[in-house]
Amino acid sequence: MKLRPATPILALALAQILILPGIGLAAEDLPVTKVALYSSGVGYFEHRGTIKGDVTVPLPFSTAEVNDALKSLVARDPAATEASGSPTVSYPSLETVDETLRGLRIDLSASPTVPVLLARLRGAELEVQAPETVLGRIVSVEKRATGGEGLVRDSLVLLTAKGVVALALDEIASFRFTDPAVMADFNRALALVLGARDADRRQLDLRFPGSGNREVSFGYIVAAPVWKVSYRLDLSGSQPWIQGWAIVDNPSETDWRNVSLSLVSGRPVSFIQNLYPPLRLGRPVLPLSIAGTAEARVFESGLGDLEEEDYAKDYAPAAPMASRAAAAPSARGAGLAKKAEAPAAESAFALASTAVTTTAARQAGDQFEFTVKSPVSLERGRSAMLPLVAGAMAAEKLSIWSQGNGAKHPMLGVRLTNSLGMKLPAGPITVFDGGSYAGDALVEFFPEKDKRLVVYGEDLSVTCVESTSSSRETVGVSFSKGVLLFSRRTTAVRLYEFRNASASARKLLVEHPRLGGAELLSPVVFEEKTDAVYRFPLPLPASGSARLEVKERYPAEERIVLTGSGAETFLSWASSSEIPANIKEALKKAAELRVKLEDAKRNLADLQARRGDLANEQARIRQNLDAVGRDSSQGQQYLKRLMDAESALDQNATKTTEARKAVQDAQAAFDGYVANISIGS
Repeated sequence: MKLRPATPILALALAQILILPGIGLAAEDLPVTKVALYSSGVGYFEHRGTIKGDVTVPLPFSTAEVNDALKSLVARDPAATEASGSPTVSYPSLETVDETLRGLRIDLSASPTVPVLLARLRGAELEVQAPETVLGRIVSVEKRATGGEGLVRDSLVLLTAKGVVALALDEIASFRFTDPAVMADFNRALALVLGARDADRRQLDLRFPGSGNREVSFGYIVAAPVWKVSYRLDLSGSQPWIQGWAIVDNPSETDWRNVSLSLVSGRPVSFIQNLYPPLRLGRPVLPLSIAGTAEARVFESGLGDLEEEDYAKDYAPAAPMASRAAAAPSARGAGLAKKAEAPAAESAFALASTAVTTTAARQAGDQFEFTVKSPVSLERGRSAMLPLVAGAMAAEKLSIWSQGNGAKHPMLGVRLTNSLGMKLPAGPITVFDGGSYAGDALVEFFPEKDKRLVVYGEDLSVTCVESTSSSRETVGVSFSKGVLLFSRRTTAVRLYEFRNASASARKLLVEHPRLGGAELLSPVVFEEKTDAVYRFPLPLPASGSARLEVKERYPAEERIVLTGSGAETFLSWASSSEIPANIKEALKKAAELRVKLEDAKRNLADLQARRGDLANEQARIRQNLDAVGRDSSQGQQYLKRLMDAESALDQNATKTTEARKAVQDAQAAFDGYVANISIGS
C-alpha cells in the first residue's frame, strides 16, 4: 500500500497502536467488592481479585477525580518483598498534549502529515522499503517535479552508503526508524494522541510487581453523591414504630456486583488538594557570590527531643471503639433491626470503620456506619432505596406552640426518644396516624438516647391568643463625673391563652423565647430549655381552655451625660422623683456653679460687644473731624468726643481682662466640682 502525500498522522496512529506493549489485567478483572458512601460527599471504593505474575491494572478516572485518587489510593499485595518491590502508580502529566509531544524525539504536536513528520526528524536513520530496502539518514523532504507533465511530488532525500538518494513518498511501501529510542517515543506519542480523544478522562496505571498467583486489593476515595435517608413513623399502634430507608446512587462507570455496601453518617473534614497538575515554584535570581554578596540560607524543621518510642506513642493511630450493646427489642418484626456484633478487623490498609446493617450498627469515632447485611448489586447510572433500620421507638404525641410563628394554632408534634441503640442521620419523616397519612416532618442528626421534637401538621382544634405587658422600676442612681447612671429593672409578662375545641384532651408544650440576661420569675419550673427558648408543659382539657403566664426580669442601664448641659437641665433632673436627696443636692450645687459660669460668659460677651460699639463710634468721629477740620469750633467738639471714646475703650479693655479671668475661674470651679463628685444611691 502506497502512502499519499496528504496522509495524516492518525493513519500511523492506527497502525502503530497495534504494537503497543500489553498492560496486563483490565479493571474488570479486579472488580469493586466494597463501597462505603459518606455523608461528606465522597465514597470509598475497594477492588479485590486474584492476579498472576507482574501485572499492571489501568484505573480510568475523570480529570476532576484524579486529585482525590492520588490523595487516597491504597494498595495491598501480600507477595510484595524488597526484591520485587511494592505496588506503584504512574500516570500522564496534566501538561497539555502538545507540550508533552514537543518534549519527545518524535514531535506529533499540531497533527503533522508524514512529510512534515519526516522533515522534523532530519538526521534520523530510516529504513525504507521502496520496494527494495534503502537505509539512510534523512536529509530533507522536498517537492520535486517528475515526469513530462510537470507533476510535483513529495520526495524523501536520504544520505545512504551509496550517496544521496531521492525517493518519491507515494512510492514508499513502508519505513521504520532504526533507533529504538525514537520508536519508543513514537509509540508513546501515539498513545498520548489516542488518550487525548477524551479530554476529561485520565488513566492511572497501578502496577503489582511480583510472581505467582495471589489475591491483591486496592481502594481509593473519590467524590460521590451524598447518600440520603428517609423515615416512616407510624403512631397508630400501641407502640410507635419507625422505619428508615437509605437512598444510594451509583453514578460510576462500573456495575456493582455483590458489593459490601456501607453508609457512613457524620461530618468528617473532606477537601480536594491540587496534586495532579505539576507544581512549579518561582525562584529568585541571585547575583554571583562575589563582592560581599550574602549567600541564600535554608533552615531544616525540627521535631524536638522526642525519642522514637515516644513518637510512636504520641502519633500512633487510635484503636477503633468497641461495638455497643444490642438495640432495644422491637414489638414487631424483631429480626429487622437487631444490633450485630462488630465484624472482624479487615486488612491493615482498610479505612477504620464500624458497621450497622438492617441490621447491625457500630460507631467509628464520631461517625456511625451502616453496613447492609446482604451483598448489593446496582448497575451503573442507577439508584436504589435500601432498608436501613426498623424498630419500636419511644414517642409522645404533643401539640407544640412556638411564639412568633405567625399562626393562631399550635403544631401537631411528637417527642421522639432514640431508643434504637444507634445514631440516626438527618432526613425527612413521613408520619402515619390512625391508619392514614398524617404529614411530613424533618429530623436533624439524632444521637442515641437523645430526645427530639418533630412537627408534622397544624392542630386546627386549638387556638392561642398572646398578650404582653411590662413594667419598669429604678433600683439605683449614681452621679459621677458629670454622668447620671440609672440602674433599672424591667419585668416582662407574656400571657398565653389556649382554647381546645376538640373532644380529646391535649398535652401542650409551649416554647417561650428566652431574653438575653433575663431572670425567669414564673413559672419557676420548665420542662427543658435551649439556647433560644424555654419549654413549658401545659395540660389542655377537652373542650376547655388553659392559661400560661411567663414572667421574666432583666436589668438595664441608662446613662445621661450632663457635663455640657445648661443649668436648667441640672435643675430639671434635681426635681425628678427618681433622684435620691443626696444626688439632688449635688445637682443643685452643680447648677449654681453652672449659673455663675453662664453669668460670667454673658458679662464677657457684653464687654466684647461694647468694645465693638466704641470702635465704630471712634471711626465715625474721625470721619466727621476730617470733614470740618480741627480748628473749627465743631472740630474741637469732635476732638473732645474722640478723647472720651478712647478713655472708654481703655476702661473696656480692663473690664474685659477681668471678665475673662472670671470666666476661667467659674469654668474651673464647675469642671472641678463635676469631675470630682461621685455619689451613689
